[in-house]
Amino acid sequence: MLPSLTVPAGRPVPHRGAPALNLFMTIDAVGGVWQYGLDLAEDLTSQGIGVTLAVLGPEPSQDQLRAARAIRGLDLRPTGASLDWTALTPGEVEAAARIVAREAERAGADLIHLNSPALAAITGFCAPVVAVAHSCVATWWAAMRPGPLPPDLAWRASLMAEGYRHVDALLSPTRAFAEATAATYGIAPPRVVPNGRRSAAARGHRTPAGAAASPFVFTAGRLWDEGKNARTLDRAAARLRLPVLAAGDLKGPNAAQFTPEHLRPLGRLSDQDVARWLAGAPIYASAARYEPFGLGVLEAASAGCALVLSDIPTFRELWDEAAIFIAPDDDAGFACAIEMVAADPAIRARLGAEARARAETFTVEAMTAGVLDAYRTVLAEPPRRAGGLA
Repeated sequence: MLPSLTVPAGRPVPHRGAPALNLFMTIDAVGGVWQYGLDLAEDLTSQGIGVTLAVLGPEPSQDQLRAARAIRGLDLRPTGASLDWTALTPGEVEAAARIVAREAERAGADLIHLNSPALAAITGFCAPVVAVAHSCVATWWAAMRPGPLPPDLAWRASLMAEGYRHVDALLSPTRAFAEATAATYGIAPPRVVPNGRRSAAARGHRTPAGAAASPFVFTAGRLWDEGKNARTLDRAAARLRLPVLAAGDLKGPNAAQFTPEHLRPLGRLSDQDVARWLAGAPIYASAARYEPFGLGVLEAASAGCALVLSDIPTFRELWDEAAIFIAPDDDAGFACAIEMVAADPAIRARLGAEARARAETFTVEAMTAGVLDAYRTVLAEPPRRAGGLA
């Protein structure tokens, strides 16, 4: 049923057959924001909402484009604009903000959903703005390094702080990250709306069922990102007799790079290829030191994988009592836990069942409902600002 959403005052009433609401959302193809945006867009379009996705940063891959084009009614718009965290200068971010504002106006947006909140610091938008704090350089730095931010990150954090203060509503995927964001930027905690993900079967991926003949370990994500801490798993792999397979890019758009010595890199895989590996019910490991949510863990849990995760607030919040937790830099501890799980099919099956049961609470439908509730709240209120800083 179509959600009860009211077009803002002053906007023309949609003609018969037109979307009840035109939503304009930014997205990027670098990490989990792509999956988040597509899952949300698919649910929203199915409920009669018009969705335009404006792509920032590097161009999507062919499999990503196929997934986007499969969503009926979706308007996908590559912009060529820079992402705030990969831009080389503030001027690039300013240019990106103005491109997004212009495209939103051209799309006739009634509501703007920014997955890059820093853009709200630069310019005003033609409609109310809901933003999501998926991650940021300041909270990343706090998790990874001692001391103050270096100048190259400080200006990015400053833009993010202004962006957070200029949006009409700010969301976060976990309570842990909401609290970290509030403490870092001196703002009220964002509203928590957990991410969701459809199972491989629900996404139409046909995969073989059942565990692999021999246990193996699997991890996935931006391997180049120090926050994912693939180096701990690389060291753990040297202690293991089991193969440790790693899916994801080794080089990032910001020149970061990771060269594994013991992990078996698979490169960046499509959703369907990841689903095939997870269908073998591997032990899924993540040693992340910084993780605002972790869609890769959710996909593995949905597939019934036993989880061995770093002991960080986000993972504790989401997977407590459904995973084994190890200190992020304890490669010996990861190796020991993985060997123990691999050696006992009963433990592996129990952990997999507990992970799957927990994953069933993080659905796309629940995520969409939470986001729609934020939209309703914003659309029901009069605009609280005249625009951004420009």
